Amino acid sequence: MSQQTARRGGAVWALVITSVAGFMAALDNLVVTTALPSIREDLGGGLHDLEWTVSAYTLTFAVLLMFGAALGDRFGRRRLFIAGLAVFTGASAAAAMAPGIDSLIAARAIQGVGAAVMMPLTLTLLTAAVPVAKRGMAYGIWGAVNGLAVASGPLVGGTLTEHISWQWIFWLNVPLGLALLPLARLRLAESHGTGAPLDVPGTLLASGGLFGIVYGLVRGPADGWTSSLVLTGLFAGGALLAGFILYSTRAKNPMLPMRLFRSRAFAGINAASLLMFLGMFGSIFLLSQYMQGVLGYSPTEAGLRMLPWTGMPMLVAPIAGILADRIGGRPVVATGLFLQALGLGYMAVVATTDASYGSQLPALIISGIGMALYFAPASHLVMSSVRPSEQGIASGSNNALREVGGALGIAVMASIFAAQGGYETGQTFVDGMRPALVTGSAVVALAGVAALLIPTRRRKERQVDPAEAAPVLETAAH
Repeated sequence: MSQQTARRGGAVWALVITSVAGFMAALDNLVVTTALPSIREDLGGGLHDLEWTVSAYTLTFAVLLMFGAALGDRFGRRRLFIAGLAVFTGASAAAAMAPGIDSLIAARAIQGVGAAVMMPLTLTLLTAAVPVAKRGMAYGIWGAVNGLAVASGPLVGGTLTEHISWQWIFWLNVPLGLALLPLARLRLAESHGTGAPLDVPGTLLASGGLFGIVYGLVRGPADGWTSSLVLTGLFAGGALLAGFILYSTRAKNPMLPMRLFRSRAFAGINAASLLMFLGMFGSIFLLSQYMQGVLGYSPTEAGLRMLPWTGMPMLVAPIAGILADRIGGRPVVATGLFLQALGLGYMAVVATTDASYGSQLPALIISGIGMALYFAPASHLVMSSVRPSEQGIASGSNNALREVGGALGIAVMASIFAAQGGYETGQTFVDGMRPALVTGSAVVALAGVAALLIPTRRRKERQVDPAEAAPVLETAAH
């Protein structure tokens, strides 16, 4: 009986520790958005600096996500989880104390490094601690906590910014991280993976390529698209990414096996995911500033008014899962993406300098329902497109591509905004935001087309061990 109690206690502690750590990492994706106007007022900086405040985190997170998981498999998951948590917590404190916009961006990039090591290990540690019969419930709680972080990010950021200061969106992580560090050391069991060699060349090629492209897109509006630095970033980034693809087709243990993309299902859902996050993240980046800078809402009011969009998955996702079980994931995901595209297009039409919240609400609800219909079935489509032994790398790949899409989306949509408008007046902001939202709508619609290319599957599907399906919840984290 004592052994059973000990195991049960270990499972409960693992669930608490990994859920709180996942909440912290997921929250920091969107918590900054409603604080951007206050950060700009306090630290200065232009549009490109605000872009990097968000993208520095998402980009390092995306690029190092699979590498972080591989480090844990090789050197010890608990050990690397603690190291990632320590880096994330320290970088959060550095961000809160940042004296200028450049130091804030640097701290955000280091935050992303810590999250990339910490986040993918939460599920593997949880799986190791929870008995097979209890894993479904544990994964459900873990996913719900991470979904809550995504939904509440703009609201938490807005509330802390308005009632205390924007620095507290980062200070919030510090006591949580300091509490988790000793608990993780004492309550989590150590485990290792297969010990496969680390793909250092692949990581360097992917990191350099993505940084070059995002740097070129962010600096283009300010420096000019024909400036030497912008062109060098775009062309060098493209060349490095091409080198990454070529290398990954020949490497023995690549970070991202290119052979997976031979599957039409895997290629289709990953293309849809990247495009969906490109359109969604870029839109949230601009809309949170529009609600405060143009419509005059406080940070808290802006966060509350975005809940019909960001919070809708908490209500609709279970229904989406039931629909996917009955009619298949492809039509549900495609419908969700087309609804998201419709919502963004609707918002572009009704956006004015004095638009009422009532006129915006249908667009937010439509977008929220669309996002909810996408999330749960997309996870299943990713996992069912590969063999059980490849589900871990499939989940990591999908997460990484989504984060890349978010970073690219902010860069692309902000570039369009800067080319057509600016911060001078409310009208110039709307003039820039409208074509950016139309572009976001078109990109998400293209994601819907990609989802339609996914082949239909037979109704009868093989059963897999819950441990093999565990990484499916990893996609709920961002």
